[in-house]
Amino acid sequence: MSDAREELSRRIAGEITLSDDPGATLRKWRTDFDVSQTELADQLGVSSSVVSDYESGRRESPGIGVVRRTVEGLLDIDERRGGGRLRQHARVLSAGFESDIVHDLREYSTAVPLSEFYEAMGATEVVRGDHDHVNGHTVIDSIQAITRLSSEEFYRLYGQSTNRALVFTRVTRGESPLVALRVVSPTPNAVVLHGIEDGDLWDHAADLARVDGVSLATSNRDLDDCLADLQAL
Repeated sequence: MSDAREELSRRIAGEITLSDDPGATLRKWRTDFDVSQTELADQLGVSSSVVSDYESGRRESPGIGVVRRTVEGLLDIDERRGGGRLRQHARVLSAGFESDIVHDLREYSTAVPLSEFYEAMGATEVVRGDHDHVNGHTVIDSIQAITRLSSEEFYRLYGQSTNRALVFTRVTRGESPLVALRVVSPTPNAVVLHGIEDGDLWDHAADLARVDGVSLATSNRDLDDCLADLQAL
C-alpha cells in the first residue's frame, strides 16, 4: 500500500502543479476524496478560508510545499477512514493500468447478485443476460480504453474473473465498447454503459448483447456516488 500511496501522491501533486487552474484541480481531488474544505483545513492546521481561497484562485497558485502538504493531508484523511481510495488505486496499479483508464477494479469475496450490483450503480437493465451474479467489477473510461489499450491489455480488464461486470464511462451511444467486446473472448456477465439513458442507446446494442448472452444496462447516476456504493459490495 505504501507504493500505491507514493505513486498516487506523485500523480495528484503533479496534476495540481502542472494545471492551468491549480485551484480547480485541487478542488477536484478534494471532492474526489469526499473531504470537506473544513476537514482538510483542520488536517493542515489552517482556516477553511485558506483552502477556499486557493481553490477559487483568490490566492496565487499554491507552491510545491503547499501542494505536497495538501496531498499528504488528503491521503492521511483517507487512511484514517480505512484507505478506500488508496486501495482502489492500488488495485488498478496492480493490474497494470493507469488510473485515468481504469477507475476501479475489484474482486468480491463471494458472488454478488446482479440486481444488487445494478442497485449500487443506479442502473436500468435493458437486456437480460445468461447470468444473474457477478464475481467482480471493472469501471473503465471508455474513450481512454478504446484509444489506448491493445487487445491483450483489454483482456486484462477482466481481472481475476471473467464473471464480472464491466462499466464503461463517458459513453454517448455504446457502439464502441460493445463492438470492442466482440473481439475479446470470453465475454463478461454484464455491461453497464454509464452516462446515457436507455433511449440513447445505439440501435444494435441490445441485439449484440443478446447474441453474446450479456446483461446490458445503462446508468446516469453520478460516478463518484456509484464508486462509493460499489466499495460496499
